[in-house]
Amino acid sequence: MKISILFLFSFIISTSVGFSQNEINKLDSQGKRHGIWKKNFTDSEQVRYEGEFDHGKEIGVFKFYCEECETTPSMTKLFNENDVISEVKYFSEKGKLISEGNMKGKVRIGLWIYYHNGTKIIMTNENYNNGELNGKKSTFYKTNVLAEEINYSNGIKEGKNIYYSLTGIILKNLNYLNNELQGEAKYYDALGNIVLEGAYKNGKKNGVWKTYEEGVFVKEEFFPKY
Repeated sequence: MKISILFLFSFIISTSVGFSQNEINKLDSQGKRHGIWKKNFTDSEQVRYEGEFDHGKEIGVFKFYCEECETTPSMTKLFNENDVISEVKYFSEKGKLISEGNMKGKVRIGLWIYYHNGTKIIMTNENYNNGELNGKKSTFYKTNVLAEEINYSNGIKEGKNIYYSLTGIILKNLNYLNNELQGEAKYYDALGNIVLEGAYKNGKKNGVWKTYEEGVFVKEEFFPKY
């Protein structure tokens, strides 16, 4: 009988320890989140996020869900225990990777990569500085051929903006200054023949604009028109 009672007591203790180890949404002695946390959307059984805290600091992988996501996360964040930088990934409803990059807090930094729908083929490379586009942004066709490139300076378009055909022929050769089209502009057809050329001033056509057909001059117009 004593053995049975002892066994029962041991079972109760081990079970209670097991339950305590699996408890979630707890705070430490200083009121900071600690251990595994899981939150649902209001008045819903759908999980909004789940992850682990170490005395108020996120660690490991956090999973975030949309209201219709069920068990497939729409975003994950991998937190480095000794760093404020997190590795972030966004997913489609089917769990396909849409984009990925780094964040400092809630701000995008460094290189971000976007993928063509449902594939692992890169669609866009862009760079961020403190949450703003900065440097070259490149967009590609599904064939990995460059489709467009443009430069940014702290969120503002600056410099060349060039569009390419699937065969690598330049279709548009434009320039930006302070986020507006500025200076010389040329447009080409799929064979590389010039179609239109002129200049922009503060985002609007300015001066003489020439039109061509199959590379042959057709007419010219003057802007602005009064």
